[in-house]
Amino acid sequence: MTFLKQLTLPAIAALALSGPLAAQSFEAPMADPAVASPFAFADSAKKAEQAKEQREAAASAGGRVIGGEVAANGAWPWQVGLVIAGRDVGPESHFCGGSLVLDTWVLTAAHCVYMQDDKGYFQLDPRQLNVVVGTNKLAPGMGDVIPVAGVFRNTAYNPDGFDSDIALIKLQRAPNVPYRTIKVPDADFGNQIDVSGVPTVVTGWGLINGGEHPSDMYQAEIQILGRDQCNGALMEARAQGAVQPFVQALEIFNIKGDDAQAAWSELVKRAPLPMTENMLCSGTYEGGKTSCQGDSGGPLVVPMNDGSYVQAGVVSWGLASGPKMTCVETALFSAYTKVSNFVGWMEQTIAAN
Repeated sequence: MTFLKQLTLPAIAALALSGPLAAQSFEAPMADPAVASPFAFADSAKKAEQAKEQREAAASAGGRVIGGEVAANGAWPWQVGLVIAGRDVGPESHFCGGSLVLDTWVLTAAHCVYMQDDKGYFQLDPRQLNVVVGTNKLAPGMGDVIPVAGVFRNTAYNPDGFDSDIALIKLQRAPNVPYRTIKVPDADFGNQIDVSGVPTVVTGWGLINGGEHPSDMYQAEIQILGRDQCNGALMEARAQGAVQPFVQALEIFNIKGDDAQAAWSELVKRAPLPMTENMLCSGTYEGGKTSCQGDSGGPLVVPMNDGSYVQAGVVSWGLASGPKMTCVETALFSAYTKVSNFVGWMEQTIAAN
């Protein structure tokens, strides 16, 4: 390949792989290790044993999605909904999910509070949203609607690739309805459950069949998939979508034959992997029920043997195998922010606010 043609590779890459993923500054100081963590962590005594049992149980189930149904009333009492302030509670005012990690703190996705319009990116003002707690049905008069005192996104969040897609919301008061907070994993346990086959549950008021926005909370039992497996499938889907613009780019630069093949190989080698170490992956090649049954910012939880749950992830983004496909009609892989990687940031943010 000539030097001139080597110089065109960045331009070809820009033309062929420019599509964004679908959703959905300063460096914060580290938390003071002398300050006790406010979070409830999973009991460490049986962590390894439970993780092993979960992988074995998932393997016996064949690695397929198990559920996808309306959640029972009162189930998942840490799940909350983010709604537009000043509007009645309902599917139309709801725009993201979240989870109560402390009495007055909600964990959600950064892209739920840091958005883009024609003028660029902006962070939501606390007065623009409320948090609904204590209901599995989005309807006027349901649950406790709580105003927001503060919005704090992780400043490392990258809107282009959704890396570090995590944020905290401080409530003005604790809920006046029955609720529970969800445990978060420490770094050690977070790595133990970041293994293909670990069973998980995703919940929320996300899109269901045909792209419908439900008023009832949905739940789906899914499983962790290996990051390499998901990256391979996602890169394959990206490559399929890039073929036509790549061919057009080759024609523009008059690149043919072996040079064209070399350009494609170089393009694939340079393309960044969509799944980073700050993300968990779930999904199936069959498609169907992943975070379409949840919604952005909502929790991905892991069941424990004692009946409790630990929040492993935050619903972040997904990629379908084709355009204009619904959850049922396409293979779908979903990415979740890996909560255990950000516990230090959570502790520091809460301590400072």
